[in-house]
Amino acid sequence: MIPLSHIRCYCLSKPYTTEELPFNDMTLVYKVHGKIFAIMALDTQDSITLKCIPLDALERRASYDSVQPGYHMNKQHWITVPLDSSIPAQLLYTWIDDSYSLVVAGLPVARKQEIVQALADLAQKSANSQEKI
Repeated sequence: MIPLSHIRCYCLSKPYTTEELPFNDMTLVYKVHGKIFAIMALDTQDSITLKCIPLDALERRASYDSVQPGYHMNKQHWITVPLDSSIPAQLLYTWIDDSYSLVVAGLPVARKQEIVQALADLAQKSANSQEKI
């Protein structure tokens, strides 16, 4: 099982991401500039709900029996993914990236530019730290 703490850190590492509890004190919501890209239940800690384009949602549910339509969300645009070993961790992180990118794509141009710059800055810092090794 992928620890909730790893997922939380990964989501929060994305530029302009906030972690909130807007629905109740048991449901973590990750937003980029106020728009949701991931949802997790603190009480069960067994799944994450992610945004995706409708074709990807169908494909992911067809490819993995454990992937379900988004719980309490638009079933066309959201999937609920278990945090057990049925989905490889690297694939889950890719799906989180996809969800984040999809939400960013729908933001106003100025917000997108802020995020692109922040991502470029992170890439530069990473490159600089690799040079020191």
